[in-house]
Amino acid sequence: MMALTNKPKILMVDDKPANLLALRRLLKDMPVELYEATNGNEALRLTLHHDFALALLDIQMPEMDGYELAELLRQEEKTARMPFIFISAIYTEHINIFHGYEKGAFSYIVKPFEPEILLNKVKLFIDMYQHEQALRQRTIELMQINEELEAFSYSVSHDLRAPLRAIDGFSQALLDDYEDKLDDTGRGYLARVRSGAQRMGTLIDDILNLSRVSRAELNIQQVNLSALAEEVCTELQANEPERYVNLHIASDLKAWGDRHLLRIMLENLLHNAWKYTAKREQGRIELGMKDQNGEYTFFVQDNGAGFDMRHAKNLFGAFQRLHDAAEFPGTGIGLATVKRIINRHYGRVWAEAAVDEGAVFYFTLPDMTGSESALT
Repeated sequence: MMALTNKPKILMVDDKPANLLALRRLLKDMPVELYEATNGNEALRLTLHHDFALALLDIQMPEMDGYELAELLRQEEKTARMPFIFISAIYTEHINIFHGYEKGAFSYIVKPFEPEILLNKVKLFIDMYQHEQALRQRTIELMQINEELEAFSYSVSHDLRAPLRAIDGFSQALLDDYEDKLDDTGRGYLARVRSGAQRMGTLIDDILNLSRVSRAELNIQQVNLSALAEEVCTELQANEPERYVNLHIASDLKAWGDRHLLRIMLENLLHNAWKYTAKREQGRIELGMKDQNGEYTFFVQDNGAGFDMRHAKNLFGAFQRLHDAAEFPGTGIGLATVKRIINRHYGRVWAEAAVDEGAVFYFTLPDMTGSESALT
C-alpha cells in the first residue's frame, strides 16, 4: 500500500487568540498541520482550499457562532463528513450539548478540560482519518488495476482471437483444398488443430464474460426467473432436439436483481444440468424454490452425473473441473460466473450432490417481497 506522505490538517476556530495559542501549544507535538480561524467566515474560506481531518470549534463567537458554522459545514459536499469537536466554556447544560450533537458534532468538550482528554480524542480522529485515506488510496489503486485488467481483456479479445481464427480457417482450408494429398494421420492432425483453436476461442470468450459480470453496472428490478428459465430451456431443446429431458420450472418465481446478469446465471446453471444429464435415458431438470429455515431459496436440480462432495469447495473456482473434459466438455468458468453474479446480488450459492445421483445447486437472492434498495 502506498504510504501517505501529507500530514493530516486540523482546523481550529476560536475568536480569542489566547485560546488558539493554547490549542496550538497542546497539539504542537502531533504529526499534523494546524490552521487557525478567528471567525466562521474565515473558517469557511479555509475549507475551500484545504481538506481537514478534523475541526475544533468554539461555540460562542460573534457574527456566526459554532452551531451556525457547523450547520454550514454539513451543507457543503466537501465538508459534510468532516468530523468536528465543540470546545466551549459556556452552554454546559445538557440541552445545549445535545444541540451540538444535533448539528453533527462528533464530540463535545467543556472547558476547563484535561489536556489528555482532548489529545486522546484528536488522536482517535486522526487515526480514523489516516485509515480512511489509506483505504481510499487502496481503492484508487484497485480501480487502476481493474482498468488495466479491462484493457488487457480487450487486448486478449482482439489480439488472440484473430490468430486463432486464422489457425482455424487455414486448417479448414487445408482440409478442403488438399484433402487428397493428406493421409488419415495428416487429416487427423489438422482436425485436432482446429479443435484446439476452437476450444481456446471458447475459453477466451468465457474469461471475458467472467470479467464483464464483475464490472457490469447493476440495473435492479423485479425479475421473473421462471420466464428467464423458460427462454433458456427453449434454446437448449432447440439446439439438441433429439434429446428428451423432463423439464419442470416452477411458475412465477420472482426476485430482485439485474435481469441480464440473472439470465446469465440461469444459463450457466441450466446448461450445466443439461450437460451432466446427457448420459441419462430420461434426464430431469427442475427449477424451484423452497423455504429453508425461514429463508426463500431457489434451486436447480438434475438427475445427472453428480459429483463427490469432498471436492465441493473447488466447485465455484475458475478453471476448476470435477469431471474429465473428454467426458463432459467445458472450460470450468461457468460456475465461477454464477458465484460472482450471486455475490454481486449479496446472495449465497452452494451445491449438494452424490456421484451418479445428480446435483442440486441452491442460490439466494433479495426477498421477492422487498425492495431493491439494499442493492443500489
